[in-house]
Amino acid sequence: MTNIKDYISIDQEILSGQPVFKGTRVPIETLFLHLEKGVSLDEFLEDFPTVSKEQAIGVLGIAEKIMTSKNIEKLYETAA
Repeated sequence: MTNIKDYISIDQEILSGQPVFKGTRVPIETLFLHLEKGVSLDEFLEDFPTVSKEQAIGVLGIAEKIMTSKNIEKLYETAA
């Protein structure tokens, strides 16, 4: 599995600890909000040039693994 820390950084000094793409100040949430609105991945990357395509695809891959995990109910309980 991909190491989450290769793609996501959480630091209280950056956006009060909101998860961001590593090496940037771009919140991970921004990617999902753009995709929800129908914005393509390429458009997102144009809007946020500090995020690499590899980072965005890596985060999407992590989300896929979490959402398709057989332990999704336990993960949900932990996050709730």
